[in-house]
Amino acid sequence: QVQLVESGGGSVQAGGSLRLSCAASGYNYDSFCMGWFRQAPGKEREGVATINSDGRTTYTDSVKGRFTISKDNAENTLYLQMNSLKPEDSAIYYCAADPRYGGTCILTIPDSGYWGQGTQVTVSS
Repeated sequence: QVQLVESGGGSVQAGGSLRLSCAASGYNYDSFCMGWFRQAPGKEREGVATINSDGRTTYTDSVKGRFTISKDNAENTLYLQMNSLKPEDSAIYYCAADPRYGGTCILTIPDSGYWGQGTQVTVSS
C-alpha cells in the first residue's frame, strides 16, 4: 500500500526556517518523480518544487534561492528545506509522487498520483 506521510510543519516567524519531511512507504520510489505542493486558503494548489527520478529539480519562482528539495532514496524520504520564510509561504504543504511519465514532472503531479495528507506551515510577520 502506497503511503506518503508529511511532517515538520509548524509556526515560525518571518525569516525563520523549517524542514518538511515526507516518509514514503509501500513501494520503491527510486523511479518516481516526487514533489512538494502547497495550497493557501482561497487559492489554487501550486507546485513548489519537484525532483525527477534522475535528481533534476525544479522550483517555482517565488521560492528559488530559499527552498531546497532533496530525496534520500535509501530512506525513501523526501525533504523540503525552507529558509527565509515569508508570510506568503503560509499554506498546507503536500508531498506527492508519481511513477509515470518516465519519472519526470515539472511542478505538477496529477490528482491520480500519490498524495499525502498535508502539513500546515504558518509564517507570521
